[in-house]
Amino acid sequence: MDNPVEKVDNSLNSNIFNHSDPVIGLFAKEPVAGRVKTRLSPALTAEQACWLYQTSLCETVNRLLAADLPLVLCYDGRREWFAEAFPGVPLLAQVGDSLGDRMSNAVQELFRLCDGPVLLAGSDSPDVPIILLEQVLQSLQEKDVTTIPCRDGGYVVVGLRQPTTELFSGIPWSTSGVLQATRQVCRRLGLSYLETEEWYDLDEIDDLRQLLIRSPETATARHLLAELQERL
Repeated sequence: MDNPVEKVDNSLNSNIFNHSDPVIGLFAKEPVAGRVKTRLSPALTAEQACWLYQTSLCETVNRLLAADLPLVLCYDGRREWFAEAFPGVPLLAQVGDSLGDRMSNAVQELFRLCDGPVLLAGSDSPDVPIILLEQVLQSLQEKDVTTIPCRDGGYVVVGLRQPTTELFSGIPWSTSGVLQATRQVCRRLGLSYLETEEWYDLDEIDDLRQLLIRSPETATARHLLAELQERL
């Protein structure tokens, strides 16, 4: 039976998996109005939310590439859009009915391609500090699971030392209970677990205002000021 997850498409960079380096799987959707950042509407139009998401996605990719870690885009949408927008970055299709299924499948495939650890990140934390990613990697030398918690009750990044796909089962995704449920799963499975300092994502209008205060120099904040200031 074929692996349920598509193989990495951009073979140009497939050699990055021929060693024991860690890898970051960045979960991303193709920017389509009405399908991304829907919780920002009606304060923003669907088109404005889409452009904001695309700006945040591009900045997040650049920040993770700057960490000098192998990066794979775990994409949802047309492969052609991602290949054109991010040439040279390996692509892995998201497969599964639920977010937990898609994360589980991605972890399995990424561990098949490299020895790990594997980090999964979202695409709406454009100013996540590199030092927090480094703390996750350092922690995974000893811990089984490490997260960068998000102040909304989820997490910005989750890192795994081994392909423990049970970590994504039974989690109430898109709620404030994600982080607590993850802690409980780790305890139940006997996995050692650590959290770094909290960080932020961009789900609500107030999150955009906080980004302007916290990281005004970022491309996403500059986009907000240039295009959406009257909406904030």
